[in-house]
Amino acid sequence: MDTRTGPYDAMLAETVAFTGHGGDELEAYLARPLDSEPRGGVVVIHHMPGYDEATKEITRKFAAHGYLAICPNLYTREAPGASPDDAAAAARAAGGVPDERLVGDVAGAAAYLRSLTSSDGSAASNGKVGVIGYCSGGRHAFLAACNLQLDAAVDCYGAFVVGDPPEGFPLAVTPLVDIADRLSCPLLGLFGAEDRYPSPEQVAELDEILTRLGKEHEFHTYDDAGHAFFAVDRPSYRPQAAVDGWNRVFDFFGRNLSA
Repeated sequence: MDTRTGPYDAMLAETVAFTGHGGDELEAYLARPLDSEPRGGVVVIHHMPGYDEATKEITRKFAAHGYLAICPNLYTREAPGASPDDAAAAARAAGGVPDERLVGDVAGAAAYLRSLTSSDGSAASNGKVGVIGYCSGGRHAFLAACNLQLDAAVDCYGAFVVGDPPEGFPLAVTPLVDIADRLSCPLLGLFGAEDRYPSPEQVAELDEILTRLGKEHEFHTYDDAGHAFFAVDRPSYRPQAAVDGWNRVFDFFGRNLSA
């Protein structure tokens, strides 16, 4: 006998495959509510340490809040089946994820979300997709939003959207301000006042550029927080900033990814 007295609360989380840049098959982690409601989708772009336990937990968090969420393993090509640490090391040695490939992989992940139906009892797509990224993934979220038609983007302390990397930096990245005029959707930026990459000055520069271009955006910088303040398993974690940041993320996606 079904003894539930409240709404049904369950999700499906699993490893899936999707078609990324160049027609390559990539691994991804998918989480979605187990109901038949049409839902907005979120592509979660992992940080430089890779497709790890913490990022999969973030993906499930979005499903728990009513979204279809997918996290593509951007290092599938460099290190298929490897541990997150080994895969991240292989990606660093290769100079990181090339920008063109990242855009193609996010496009494939977004298309996968939009294709989801409720035929298996899980939530279906309402056609809207946002993107969120942390650290290197924050830069990737901005990059994707300037190259794809998305409905919302969140940049969590993404470095080198503005400014050049320091000498000896292991990733082959360049600033993205030259394509800021192509930003296709509202942007939420969450930053730490004690961060160096991006620094408060770089955040202010990006804010000025987007304002001049007339691009819809909102930036929030947290005192007493540096890089990776969302990371609950690292010394950089700042609970007050993270709690406020999550509230802003869900409010932002709620406004932009609803049917």
